Amino acid sequence: MKNLQQRLDLILERIDNPKFLNSDGLGNEIGFWIFDYPSKDETQVRDHLDYLQEKLIQRGKTFLVLNLFQLITDMLESRNLLGRTFQRELQVGPENLITTLKAPLSQEKIAQFISQNYEVDKQDFVILSGLGSAWPLIRGHEVLSALQDVMGNTPLLLFYPGEYSGLDLHLFGKIESQNYYRAFKLVPEHNLSNA
Repeated sequence: MKNLQQRLDLILERIDNPKFLNSDGLGNEIGFWIFDYPSKDETQVRDHLDYLQEKLIQRGKTFLVLNLFQLITDMLESRNLLGRTFQRELQVGPENLITTLKAPLSQEKIAQFISQNYEVDKQDFVILSGLGSAWPLIRGHEVLSALQDVMGNTPLLLFYPGEYSGLDLHLFGKIESQNYYRAFKLVPEHNLSNA
């Protein structure tokens, strides 16, 4: 992906746009947006997200930034499973732990946890980050599908460490693509010259 900094610099303008905030011009589609980026640039994107939050607060926006890794940690802790998860990992290893956590961290339960613990309907929008750290426990296409029933009219922006073609998600630019076509690219590369 070319011109990452240029694309990052356009995020604030795109979020401020009624097309994003009101899902204008999306027809009957849900207001889900993806900002994809090369996973090697994770630190740059995290720094920009911190900057972006400051600017959005200054502009009076009401929003949530949910780190998906922190979210699953909070979920496990709320059910008194976090300590047992660490013990289980020592017993079975990290690969087998994924199978153990499949039920308590199903994408539907993650969506329910967000719905029950955060007032998404009172936000201008919600930003999800930390997918790379939460993978493979959370998969982008599955969590987006599960959140469709939870978000209502509140726009959602997923920072995605990989590639989104508009038809499928390709995590880290290496993991096999997964179909997901209900989201829109927030800052497509081909629009950079028109920005």
